[in-house]
Amino acid sequence: MNKIVIAADFGHFCAYTLSETPLGTEKLDLIERFDSLEAHARFSETVTDGPGKFGQARGNNWSKGYGEPHNALLEKEKRLIKNIASSINKIIGREQCDGWYLATQKTINGQILDYLEPEVRAKLEKNIAADLTKADKADVLSRFK
Repeated sequence: MNKIVIAADFGHFCAYTLSETPLGTEKLDLIERFDSLEAHARFSETVTDGPGKFGQARGNNWSKGYGEPHNALLEKEKRLIKNIASSINKIIGREQCDGWYLATQKTINGQILDYLEPEVRAKLEKNIAADLTKADKADVLSRFK
């Protein structure tokens, strides 16, 4: 059995190998885990210009222009989803697995699948729309049985 289990959300990513013990039970071994600093950052920490930092000077007061949001939050989410898919592509390609399982939040599950390489997506055997990044190994394993 050469399977990979991946659990991901915007801020966390966990990849496990699924193997059998000598007694025939299944177990998960962590092969990669990381947290996205970008996902945990506040929007105000990622932009360089804040209200009141630009505009026309009027005496001692500056005008408080806020500018336009330019869909910055949507772009951040899209970039995080692409990063998750890229990490999945690398791990599945590197580990040369027979198949793999995925667990991600319902809101991003389909979007991640859209960014996967065709050969990686073809090996996907089980896809669960659930956030299992903070679940212990026994809970993750029970969801994929």
